[in-house]
Amino acid sequence: MDWGKVIYIFFSLMSLTTTAGFIYEPNAIALFIAAGVNVISTILKLGVKNLLAAELLASSLVADLHLIPAFMVLTFTDNVALTISLAIGAIVANIFSVALALIESAKSQDKEEF
Repeated sequence: MDWGKVIYIFFSLMSLTTTAGFIYEPNAIALFIAAGVNVISTILKLGVKNLLAAELLASSLVADLHLIPAFMVLTFTDNVALTISLAIGAIVANIFSVALALIESAKSQDKEEF
């Protein structure tokens, strides 16, 4: 088992689920945790050297650029509707990232079989 891949996928999924948790219960602490986990996921993607590495990093950066402003909006303006809409954008980016990771995993397994 590749533990590096386990940690990388763990943080990708954790980023998605913590952001979804914020949608369920919109508060600043949940959003801060979601943004923090997503930043960790982005940092882990910086070291990835695979076929879809650029796409994975780009999707994670998109989620960062939704969650960080969302936290600022919630903290300074208390506009929950705008914050939730930004978090939904981050969820879409994270779903795309997880889908890319699944595709990459399937391709790497195909290479191992040959």
